[in-house]
Amino acid sequence: MKEVIAFVGGLFLLFMGISMFRSIKQIDVNSKKSTHLPIIDGILLSLWNPYFLIWWATVGATLIFRSISFGTLGFLFFMLFHWLCDFFWCYFLSILSFRGGQYFGKKFQKIVSTICGAFLLFFGGKFIYDSIKMFFI
Repeated sequence: MKEVIAFVGGLFLLFMGISMFRSIKQIDVNSKKSTHLPIIDGILLSLWNPYFLIWWATVGATLIFRSISFGTLGFLFFMLFHWLCDFFWCYFLSILSFRGGQYFGKKFQKIVSTICGAFLLFFGGKFIYDSIKMFFI
């Protein structure tokens, strides 16, 4: 079961990476101002994002299975550090999305999107490779 989840998660990461590369041409730094606080927009974006549930059903489940292999303490550490990383990463992204275009411009956003897309492709490939390796062992 872990092999299937890891494989589907890897495919999902590859899909996200390819989608990110395709959307680089459409980056717009002059978007309209939001009436919400960045943190509220981040919460709303996560809640309405269909990829959030798909990610947890595939990639997230694989990470949870791996953390459980270290026992209850491993799972608790995984959850704690995952939530902390999510919080700081999302806070950083919300600041960049609200003010990044003004300060860094379109070229910077394209570079960041390219780097993030490359990471998604790398980890998608790694998940697929690891799932195939697990399946045949």
